Amino acid sequence: MALVEPEFASNVVLVWQGKLDFYEMCAYTSQLEAKELHALAAVLYQTWLKRNQSPYNHFVCFNLGVALYKENDLPAAREAYQRAIELMPTFVQAHLNLGLLDERQGDLEAALAEWRWVEQNTGPDYPDQKSLRIKALNHLGRVLEGASRYQEALAFLDQSLALEPDQPDVIHHWVFLREKQCAWPVYANVEGISQEVMHRCTSALAMLSLSDDPEEQLEAARNYVKDKVSTDVPALAQGCSYHHPKIRIGYCSSDFCLHPVSMLTAELFELHDRSQFEVYGFCWSREDGSALRQRVIKAMDHFIRIEGPDDAAAARVIREHEIDILVDLHGQTLGARANMLAYRPAPIQITYLGLPATTGFPFIDYVIADRFLIPEASARYYSEKPLYLEDVYQVSDRKRLSGPPPSRQSVGLPPEGFVFCSFNNNYKFTPEVFEVWMNILRAVPGSVLWLLSDNPWSEANLRREAEARGIAEGRLFFSTRTAPEKYLARYMVADLFLDTFPFNAGTTANDALWMGLPVLTCTGRTFASRMAGALLTAAGLDELITGNLTDYQAKAIALGKSSRHCKRIREQLKQAREHGALFDTPRFVRTLEGHLKQLVADVP
Repeated sequence: MALVEPEFASNVVLVWQGKLDFYEMCAYTSQLEAKELHALAAVLYQTWLKRNQSPYNHFVCFNLGVALYKENDLPAAREAYQRAIELMPTFVQAHLNLGLLDERQGDLEAALAEWRWVEQNTGPDYPDQKSLRIKALNHLGRVLEGASRYQEALAFLDQSLALEPDQPDVIHHWVFLREKQCAWPVYANVEGISQEVMHRCTSALAMLSLSDDPEEQLEAARNYVKDKVSTDVPALAQGCSYHHPKIRIGYCSSDFCLHPVSMLTAELFELHDRSQFEVYGFCWSREDGSALRQRVIKAMDHFIRIEGPDDAAAARVIREHEIDILVDLHGQTLGARANMLAYRPAPIQITYLGLPATTGFPFIDYVIADRFLIPEASARYYSEKPLYLEDVYQVSDRKRLSGPPPSRQSVGLPPEGFVFCSFNNNYKFTPEVFEVWMNILRAVPGSVLWLLSDNPWSEANLRREAEARGIAEGRLFFSTRTAPEKYLARYMVADLFLDTFPFNAGTTANDALWMGLPVLTCTGRTFASRMAGALLTAAGLDELITGNLTDYQAKAIALGKSSRHCKRIREQLKQAREHGALFDTPRFVRTLEGHLKQLVADVP
């Protein structure tokens, strides 16, 4: 900074005296901003505003807001943006940035109002503002999707793509929004966007419901890495062992809260052998106040929040703790920090549970699996090396509690009839599987299908799809999300869980089996399409694993017509819960620890 101080002081004096014109001042402050000397730029802008009157002061106020925002002085940045708008009420960029500031401070409605102002005050008559309009539309879509206001979000992204079809990030959100609403076909016609482009832009997570081709899923993961991940950053851990008395294992996630990942892993954290392992949790989760979050925190020997630092700084925090094995619980799911992992803060890095597919991350060494989940012949479709556990890849929590079984009437079901259910997220539903479900209902008189009311748009679309297939509205029932204890109790009311394909149930299948409800699955070629089959294999219930939708449909119809058969399977599940490998969590933990100890022993 010493090198710029004489020139900076000289320019401040010139601005104070009114002897530096607007363009010279902007050129110099641009140099300061390029060097990330935002505070110095802010001083110059403030001096200009105090000593100079010009028709460009709204620009100066805006630039001051940008500099202060980068310096994290948000109240002053807000004041600067608002002053810019007072001087020039039609200043679109100021409204756009004020919305970003509102979002950063957690006032989403205020942010949405600013971006709606941009959307309403720009258009074909202002071609020079097209890029700003697109940005506002995309911000609206992004935030509304995060708020589960899917229909509104999709409408804004429709407008954005109509203005500029070549937006891979927008297309990927657009595809997933259609999946979430069961708006079929997902790859709808959009002018200027081919089906091939839509497929190429589909995210790794959205692809799980659209393809059972492991090669396509690997390609989707690698596309994300190529476009979004910095793979050329220096490694912080050099692949050498720290030789600690205990192996330091770190779990990192933004889902240490009331989330399926924590629902599965809480007892794993608790059961690690503290004579051999020291357990760290690196967290950027929301504080949801749940009992599960408190349980996870208590289960860690060290619980370290890293939501504040950027990815490089967060990686350095992990490295400073000399973690031997870092387990990422995200992959490419919401909240993931791939660029943090890219710094390789641990010599051994593993992915687990978050994304039921390959991550494509070159800095992740292993994926925890079993030989049903990832057959050895399929390992070539994974950027990670499978770390094969002997029984089952998925850990279970034996401490989860369920309430008493509700009456059929209390959950809106009819008093009689076979109850098929599928409490998966609706984005896992496909028209092909839904067609099979309707065939099953048609073949089993009096039967009903009980689903999760994930969002009102998917429910409306599913009812419409059922009606188009000749299934009366009264055969479909939807229940809203509820507390974990009440949710688990619902499984005692249903007769058979119908799995989705190609994106199987994961935690949901585990819950159903734990509660003694048979799960019928169709298995395929990918991680996501083999999850339920892996659980059923560990439970000794191979008869519930089918290899195609024709057999799946036939098996469901047969079970729906035979209460005796379902009762026998329930008895087998009871034995599996008490004596089998599927829910033997201590056995799972000891098996996993054996593999982890070997990995550390192999590090020089």
